[in-house]
Amino acid sequence: MSTEVVVVPTGTANTASVLAAFRRLGANPRLAGPSDDLRRIDRLVLPGVGAFAPAMEQIDAHAWRDALVTRIDEGRPTLAICLGMHLLCAKSEENPETDGLGVVPATVTRFPVGVSVPQLGWNQVEPGPDCRFLEPGWAYFANSYRLDSVPDGWKGARTSHGGSFFSAIERDGVLGCQFHPELSGTWGACLLDRWLDNTGRKA
Repeated sequence: MSTEVVVVPTGTANTASVLAAFRRLGANPRLAGPSDDLRRIDRLVLPGVGAFAPAMEQIDAHAWRDALVTRIDEGRPTLAICLGMHLLCAKSEENPETDGLGVVPATVTRFPVGVSVPQLGWNQVEPGPDCRFLEPGWAYFANSYRLDSVPDGWKGARTSHGGSFFSAIERDGVLGCQFHPELSGTWGACLLDRWLDNTGRKA
């Protein structure tokens, strides 16, 4: 039986490309519905493209905040993509009046003045030595905001654009990607497959 993957419809993402990527890997993806208990789902994806506040408004409108926080705190397999990774954080300079999920106690910041935004296209991802899912490679980005630091207990990968920033973070079964793995060719597909199977990278 193929693995079920449930994708949270944040209202700010191209969910079709995420669903298609998991179908190519032989999974059975679908969108989350009002009757789903997000705490209990085996594999969950939190995607996003666009603004911080509207995505959090959609999450709160469906009363999904507490369930998302619970499953991430428990380390259950959760993949947060692009804006989805920002939503894990406490705040974003994009909409400073809006609270994020806060499971990563950090603020997402805009790239410095003078740096080309959005960062659009391919860039290198360089994971730390203890990362479980992440391997070195090239990924596709589309972002104007970034995560400059990660708290204790999280591992990460770095990318350079106007200086170094964290382009991915992971802890237990939780993986946050600033880039779009579903648009990052074979390298991205392999990353999704490792997360899907909950297996580590090769030694």
